[in-house]
Amino acid sequence: MKGETSWVSHCLDDNSKDNEDFDSFSEVNDEGNKDDSPVVSVDLILPDDLLERIVAYLPIASVFRVGCVCKRWHEIVSSRRFLWNVSPVLSQKPWYFMFTSSDEPIGYAYDPVLRKWYGIELPYMVKTSRWFIASSSGLVCFMDNDSRSELYVCNLITKCCFRLCEPPGLRFCDYSALAISVDRISANYTVTVVKSRQVPENYFQWDLSIHVYDSVTMTWTTIVTEMLTGWRGGDESVICNGVLYFLIYSIGSFQEHRHGLVSYDLSSRSSSRNLLTRHFVSVPCSLTCGRLMNLKGTLAMVGGIGKQDRQDIIIGIGIWVLEDGKEWREVGRMPHKFFQGFGELDDVFASSGTDDLIYIQSYGAPALLVFDLKKKQWRWSQKCPVTKRFPLQLFSGFCFEPRLEISP
Repeated sequence: MKGETSWVSHCLDDNSKDNEDFDSFSEVNDEGNKDDSPVVSVDLILPDDLLERIVAYLPIASVFRVGCVCKRWHEIVSSRRFLWNVSPVLSQKPWYFMFTSSDEPIGYAYDPVLRKWYGIELPYMVKTSRWFIASSSGLVCFMDNDSRSELYVCNLITKCCFRLCEPPGLRFCDYSALAISVDRISANYTVTVVKSRQVPENYFQWDLSIHVYDSVTMTWTTIVTEMLTGWRGGDESVICNGVLYFLIYSIGSFQEHRHGLVSYDLSSRSSSRNLLTRHFVSVPCSLTCGRLMNLKGTLAMVGGIGKQDRQDIIIGIGIWVLEDGKEWREVGRMPHKFFQGFGELDDVFASSGTDDLIYIQSYGAPALLVFDLKKKQWRWSQKCPVTKRFPLQLFSGFCFEPRLEISP
């Protein structure tokens, strides 16, 4: 595989950097009384295939520890046979990676099953946390915030990473929306970038273009170039069932809502015109901090519900799913006891989700709220180890699937 490295070696490297602030993949052994009774080694009993089956049912963090036990176990869990044969068993709930808006490419990943945080470093080429980020089925795509010309697709667990060629179109644009979609069977992936730039000396007109990367051909294709009037593109998009969805934002005060949704069917791969009139969907209410996510093939949107007369003031946080590509249905609204933790006046928050889980956190604090769509259950995560160093420090994050067998 391109850019592939041993994930167990990274585990060993990470363990050497552990400190008391990180609940890393290493595990501290309990000290107690010695037991002098005979111990039978598992190595003498279990053949490789049976040991693989047992390890396959362990959480990801435990698999890392297994690889650090001995040479034989290291070879088993780092083999391609193990990764591919047990991939259906190793499916995990999505983790949430939280970081501060700083120049340090480190953060903490939350495991909702074990309810634990792990210290993780971003790949070395992602020098800061201030990058555009999108994820799908174990892969995470990063795009630099400055020139929008550097793009990497990585596996955060194995540290395998691959740099994409530079996308076409304007290098310096006003807004960019990044999305990635991975085929679970073939492991091929598609990356899209929606670029938006204001027409010089015209506040109401914006040039919008959509660019698609195919991992099979390793090339970019520009599929849409269009001028929007009264609307502009933004930085929020997602791919769901082969359809690209992205939010657009109204210019001026003549629109009923500040957000709108536009879709494009990537399977057509043909140039499209009049996106606003042919593929436009209104949002359910006045929103702020609108975020899109793919929940098991269903398009979901999370957003702060703004007051009618003051859209920048949030009176609640809602979750909607799109049905038949036309109508929004509300499936959850944050209870007031949780919403108080986010602040009610002009607060901003990050949200990200996949599978059945949606994560929501305030930019101003490292508190993380988890909503289980299947169970319709809200709960706070365990307290994140990161501490606030100064009053105006900001926090953000994204969710991703921790998978071992997939590489870019």
